[in-house]
Amino acid sequence: MEYRCFLNHETPWQLLIATILSAQCTDERVNIVTKDLFQKYKSVEAFAGAEQTELERDIHSTGFYHNKAKNIIACAKQLLEEHGGEVPSDIDALTKLAGVGRKTANVIRGNIYNEPSIVVDTHVKRISKRLGFTKEDDPVKIEFELMDRLPREQWILYNLQIITHGRSICMARNPKCEECFLKEECVFYNGQKKSEKSLARSNKIS
Repeated sequence: MEYRCFLNHETPWQLLIATILSAQCTDERVNIVTKDLFQKYKSVEAFAGAEQTELERDIHSTGFYHNKAKNIIACAKQLLEEHGGEVPSDIDALTKLAGVGRKTANVIRGNIYNEPSIVVDTHVKRISKRLGFTKEDDPVKIEFELMDRLPREQWILYNLQIITHGRSICMARNPKCEECFLKEECVFYNGQKKSEKSLARSNKIS
């Protein structure tokens, strides 16, 4: 089965850089920025040789541009010096790259190398907790808990489905619970219903 990544890219290194940029930023904004960015910097070598203040200006609208620019340049240099310019598939090698944590590493592993991976972004964290799949707050603990609960062949699909669900139905604020096909299984929704019933009973008594 083919999966569509939300971050636009044509090469593994482009996805790596786009994912670094996506921290605390929407995919839509990243795609706007990388459209011009990847025209200006056409290779890993170009990013490795970038002038940091100039790169900061190029990615300014993604937020945290100082650290992101520093990490992107350092990451590009590591790719050239340690991996022959190629993006590694091993999670330990990926997480040793500047600016790359488990979330970014799993994006690469899942989308580039088709390695089953759980990517715990804000949507996956929020909705997995609402569904009662986890009570954890730490993304790494959530990742491993979901790996235990979900079939391996569903990991990548779960990422994409939950992210889409989080954008369209199960938003952080004002989730559209009544439109959700998972509501009867949802701990969050059923907890709200119980609270509403309890409140209604209290109001009748008073």
